[in-house]
Parts: sequence; C-alpha cells; structure tokens
Amino acid sequence: MIRRHPDIKLLRRTEDIAQLVTLQATILDAMWPLLKPGGMLVYATCSVLPQENTLQLQGFLERMPQARERPIEATWGIAAGVGRQILPGEDGMDGFYYACIEKLSA
Repeated sequence: MIRRHPDIKLLRRTEDIAQLVTLQATILDAMWPLLKPGGMLVYATCSVLPQENTLQLQGFLERMPQARERPIEATWGIAAGVGRQILPGEDGMDGFYYACIEKLSA
C-alpha cells in the first residue's frame, strides 16, 4: 500500500504494529463464536508483515481448536505456511495476504 499511499511512512511508526496485531487478534477472537460450524472465515490484510499475517493466523489456530486452515489453491502469490502472500510488484499488485479458516463441528 505504500506505493499508492507514501504518506504511510510519515503517519505510521514501528510501535503501531504491535497495537494493530493485538487489535486484529481481538477482532478474530470476537467474531469466531458468531461463525456457525462449517462456516468459512476469509482473513485478508494489505500487509506483508508476518506478525499481521502468518504469525497472526498460526496463533489463532492454536487458540481455537475448532479452527482449521483451508489451503487456497491458486497460482497467485506464494504459500505462506498459513494462507498466501502477494508481494509488492507481483503482477503489478501491492502486498496482500489471504487465508481461509473453516470452523469445524463441535
């Protein structure tokens, strides 16, 4: 996103990342009980930071025993442990991350 919004470099600080990661985890944990068994959660960020992406989802999968990754079968991006990462410049795109998480039955 920095390519399209260079002001991010001026408006964001390194310390912001930890706060965003905590907020993302809070949102994920709060919405999980609302998803019915068999339902699918699509998690997406406009980030390339592992803390917001693969590490966030690995932590979520550890916290939620009914959560299971559904691998994304695609030719875009790269497999990132959990989910797929698109790096800036790939196919003229910005950096993005996507993951699909399925809620198993109790």
